[in-house]
Amino acid sequence: MPKILLPGDFIGIVAPASPFDIDKFVKGVNLLKSLGFCVRYSEELFQKNGYLAGSDFHRASLLNCLFADKSIKAIFCARGGFGSLRILSLLDYASIKKNPKIFMGYSDVTAILSAITQQASIVTFHGPMVADLYNANKKTIESIGSALSSCQPIEVLSEKGVVIKSGSATGIVSGGNLATLCHLTGTPFEPDLDGGILFIEEIGEAPYRIDRMLTHMKLAGCFDKLAGLALGSFKECGSLDEVYGIVENIFRDTEIPILAGFDTGHGGVNIVLPVGLNATLNTSNLKIRFHESATEC
Repeated sequence: MPKILLPGDFIGIVAPASPFDIDKFVKGVNLLKSLGFCVRYSEELFQKNGYLAGSDFHRASLLNCLFADKSIKAIFCARGGFGSLRILSLLDYASIKKNPKIFMGYSDVTAILSAITQQASIVTFHGPMVADLYNANKKTIESIGSALSSCQPIEVLSEKGVVIKSGSATGIVSGGNLATLCHLTGTPFEPDLDGGILFIEEIGEAPYRIDRMLTHMKLAGCFDKLAGLALGSFKECGSLDEVYGIVENIFRDTEIPILAGFDTGHGGVNIVLPVGLNATLNTSNLKIRFHESATEC
């Protein structure tokens, strides 16, 4: 279990995927400092190699070094984009397991969240990245404190409260960006969804592509023993009613609870969601309730 993040602790920044907007990055760093945290990053973070933030070895090496650094309490990603899958086989999971610490990101970084949770048995965090924090709203910022700097189990409310299938389920929470999860299918790094609760979100994917990805995962057996499904934001993916209808159709032959409307992902609010932690999804109270704190106090 990662250690709790407290004011004065060091947060290391890594760029495991694409390059990022420097102005937004600096503003995000300043926000973290205003919350009382110390921030550390190497000038090598700013490397560019086409659509990647440096070579695969370079990006993996920076992440491995931050996990090995005893002074770093948490690791936040600068940005997602593309490229996280390319470094999965280069990460030192034995070292990561020996040095558990908070690791947070989303979107393309979903691949690393899944890999670390699977290979090192460590809780990771689906949440905002540094270049997102320049205009983060109060709910997003408060969720960072609730998930990373508290000894209390968190509850995440679906404020929009869209029940696709009613019910309750308990299991380990996995998931993140749908396209990235789909690309993990058949690899050693895909999440184990048996008996678990899957969370998905997406941006910029047409409804037919969402249908195709979910159908692919269903045909691959990913959902055979799934206990519950939670849907976050689906930004620029067409009508939400159409997206929810696709989900309902894909899971028409199951009785698992499906709750949509969570403010997590690429929407205006990005609530932090622990990955790899036991929780209960309940459509009657519109919540995911985690059974224990995501950090060790």
